[in-house]
Amino acid sequence: MLDRIDLPTGSAAAVWVLGGAVVGVVLRVAFGWLARRAARTENLWDDLGWRLLKDLAVPAALVTGVWFAAETLTLPRQARLVVDRALFAVIVLVVAFAAARIAASVVRTIALARSGVAQSATIFVNITRVVIIAIGVLVLLQTLGVSITPLLTALGVGGLAVALALQDTLSNLFAGVQVLASKKVQPGDFILLASGEDGYVVDINWRNTTIRQLAGNIVIVPNAHLADTVLTNFHQPVQELDVMVAAGVSYDSDLEHVERVAIEVARDVMATVEGGVPDYEPFVRFHTFGESSVDFNVFLQANEYSAQFLIKHEFVKRLHARFRAEGIEIPFPIRTVMLSGDAGSGAVDPPVRS
Repeated sequence: MLDRIDLPTGSAAAVWVLGGAVVGVVLRVAFGWLARRAARTENLWDDLGWRLLKDLAVPAALVTGVWFAAETLTLPRQARLVVDRALFAVIVLVVAFAAARIAASVVRTIALARSGVAQSATIFVNITRVVIIAIGVLVLLQTLGVSITPLLTALGVGGLAVALALQDTLSNLFAGVQVLASKKVQPGDFILLASGEDGYVVDINWRNTTIRQLAGNIVIVPNAHLADTVLTNFHQPVQELDVMVAAGVSYDSDLEHVERVAIEVARDVMATVEGGVPDYEPFVRFHTFGESSVDFNVFLQANEYSAQFLIKHEFVKRLHARFRAEGIEIPFPIRTVMLSGDAGSGAVDPPVRS
């Protein structure tokens, strides 16, 4: 076949291939620049469109150049059929992978919009990518003349054996889908498991859930365990969290005055401390006549779980300083201990107070 191709024809074919590669690179650079410009806008779809064109630029231009090169060479019918099928296979695979990448980006963006965090539920991203690539492969096989019906039948029979072998893996996969579909736990939520682990849900993938604790440690929980365990979600149904601070004052204190001062300090904390809810109205509840004090709780509110620690910190400091300025006593616990003297003398030591 090669001896039937003269030099000018071969050179023209090489020019077509080289030209296609050059045009593809130029288009990729141009589309990349446009994609970066589009990323600055609020519209999502223009970003995805330019990124899709960027991914397809080099393969599409190169396939076009090869096709024109094949036309120039006037290949025999059988060889031309092979070339056409190969080019079509490349196009289908390239489009499938590009579509899978764009669809995964769309799913990731939706997950980000729903959870409002910097991470996403990669389980849906991976499922979307695998499904689209699988559809592309099936379309390719069907177009090339390979019957996919026996293949699907074989996959159905073999899938049963695979399901039995991968029972734990599939259990975690479907548990992760169920957890996300129920919307009870989403990436970004702060949860507390019955086993004691707590932290922010960073990601839910096909096998496990990643939880980042407040100390920065990472806890890996299998999805099946997460679906079965009892947990507390501190971001559902609302993210705001009531914060209770316990305190006590002397029996000699004016409780009306104590309540008024505590509420003033709490309002100041709500308005000035990061994580407080400015429009929340704090309140005080006296609850116990203690051994040395009248005990009460002050209720504040944090805009999310981890903000409560700074709010408690600032409130205790400011309430202590305000009580001292107002002359309100926070009493120490008092114990009276009776010490017996020598048995022969009959004397009794005076009581010792501590």
